[in-house]
Amino acid sequence: MAARILPVLKLATKVTIAGGALYVAYDSGLLGSSEQGSEALQKAQAALPPAIEEWMKYFGVEAQLPTVPKVEFSPVDAWNSGVRWTISSLSEAPTKVTEYTNQGLQQVKDLIK
Repeated sequence: MAARILPVLKLATKVTIAGGALYVAYDSGLLGSSEQGSEALQKAQAALPPAIEEWMKYFGVEAQLPTVPKVEFSPVDAWNSGVRWTISSLSEAPTKVTEYTNQGLQQVKDLIK
């Protein structure tokens, strides 16, 4: 009986952990828009160092943590620039293919002469 319950218990534990992680990610705004993701990142950056210091005091660890570097990175701008680059590349693709085909044909003609 116990041999049959153990796999079910393991699966239930895994599903619970995955579901909890998904719920926390959704609730904090990580699965929303890029603005919500930026806000969640700022909240995490503000909350993490005090929490780590509190844990270190609780466990009696005497270590100096390095300061968190200030990174001025906007996921919204990065996403938009990636989308712009992709769309630009796709719109230029037919012209570039024609260009490269003509260059290849010219080189083949030069080799045949």
